[in-house]
Amino acid sequence: MITVVQVLDKSFEEFITRDEIQTEVESLAEQINNDFIGKEVVFIAVLNGSFMFASDLMKSISIESEISFIKMSSYSGTSTTGTVNKLIGLNNDLTGKSVIIVEDIIDTGITIDEIMALLTMEGAKEVKVCSLLYKPTAFKGTYKPDYIGFSISNAFVVGYGLDYNEKGRNLDSIFKIKESKT
Repeated sequence: MITVVQVLDKSFEEFITRDEIQTEVESLAEQINNDFIGKEVVFIAVLNGSFMFASDLMKSISIESEISFIKMSSYSGTSTTGTVNKLIGLNNDLTGKSVIIVEDIIDTGITIDEIMALLTMEGAKEVKVCSLLYKPTAFKGTYKPDYIGFSISNAFVVGYGLDYNEKGRNLDSIFKIKESKT
């Protein structure tokens, strides 16, 4: 039986379970641990959506590393605004370091393109992108993720940090918008 939840005025059905998420997060951490042995690594988690993913990912990261947070925004309701609003900046010195951007979801790629431009100016040695979710059919950006948890359709999703008008972030699974049958 599929679990359905109500978030504000929309219904969502379970799409990716908590257990599936945790298995994939551990797999991503293992790949990163192997790829970044001996490097000076800074994780840059993009708030608000990536907070759960970043927390769980870091619990499985065994390489020496730092984590910092930036806050960017390009969503309003269930659709992207097409512009990125930089809200909170970066406080770490990234000169000569390997940087891994941690994102909850990449759809159009607009936010990642903006972050990459910022990190290039900060002198990062290399920048990789780790995203729990990736929407390849919506992607129009320049920088595709290097580490992808799940490739998904262009459906709107909530839960596990992702929101609908700031609600639904606390759900421990990921839910997709339920299509109304007319």
